Amino acid sequence: MNDRANALDVLSMGETMALLVAQEPGPLAEVHSFSKRIAGADTNVAIGLARLGFKVGWVSRLGSDSFGSYVRKTVEAEGVDTSQVETDPQRSTGFMLKSRSVDGSDPSIEYYRRGSAASQLSVAHLNTDYALRARHVHTTGITPALSPAARELVAHAMQTLRTAGRSVSFDPNLRPSLWPDTATMRNTLNDLARHADWVLPGIEEGKLLTGQSTPADIAAWYLDRGAKAVVIKQGAKGAYFHTASGEQGQVPGVPVPVVVDTVGAGDAFAVGIISAQLEGLGWPQALRRANWIASRALQVVGDMEGLPTRAELSAQNLE
Repeated sequence: MNDRANALDVLSMGETMALLVAQEPGPLAEVHSFSKRIAGADTNVAIGLARLGFKVGWVSRLGSDSFGSYVRKTVEAEGVDTSQVETDPQRSTGFMLKSRSVDGSDPSIEYYRRGSAASQLSVAHLNTDYALRARHVHTTGITPALSPAARELVAHAMQTLRTAGRSVSFDPNLRPSLWPDTATMRNTLNDLARHADWVLPGIEEGKLLTGQSTPADIAAWYLDRGAKAVVIKQGAKGAYFHTASGEQGQVPGVPVPVVVDTVGAGDAFAVGIISAQLEGLGWPQALRRANWIASRALQVVGDMEGLPTRAELSAQNLE
């Protein structure tokens, strides 16, 4: 970390897929036209932070195919460092289909990612010297669901950076279809959460993972297991936070005139929390920023198209 020119603000890791979004509403089987974008919780956060001026590195694997080339170029164009992204000539890049919702409900999604290049991520793909250039690592519950080896990678990265004094955030980001059963998902993700400074579940995720029913009880459950702060997303109601030092509060949500697409809002929220904390802002201000960025994500079709630039953030007096 002596060479500030090579320092990173944030490290992210995980699978990013090509995303084919339906151009018209209706069942995916009946849709004829799709637009191509990218989808990946980890790169949504990476791109959001890069747009705000942070230096971000991404660790992943892509296939040697057109989708892989498209994903890499798209992420690079956003200013994210892809030097740690490996190309696999034997495995393909995952992709997914997403329906067009017209009533604000969650869209239908179909994944084509089994056996993808990113599913083979492992501890061997984390360059420790590179990782320790970062002052923060953001992880999600999606990458650990890809394979046991990917699970080990996430745990190793979290432990390595936290031991070195870096901060660690963890968004459970539940994807039940990727896990063999609910118990395995719950146990694995709660075990990983023990290595995080900031745990960022949605209210329903928190209920499922902890067995608790209120934001305060969910937060207390994770604080008792070593978290320094817990932030619970509550949709239109806003978000609740509780820290190990005893600070807590509820911050109201930002009204959204029309919800276009719910996918990516949680990642946008994480961008607000991480950016504000790395800038030294207090938790209430961090939640206000996170709620506003999440509200933008809800108003666009793509997963990361609504993420703001630094100028747009400044215009909202959220700095």
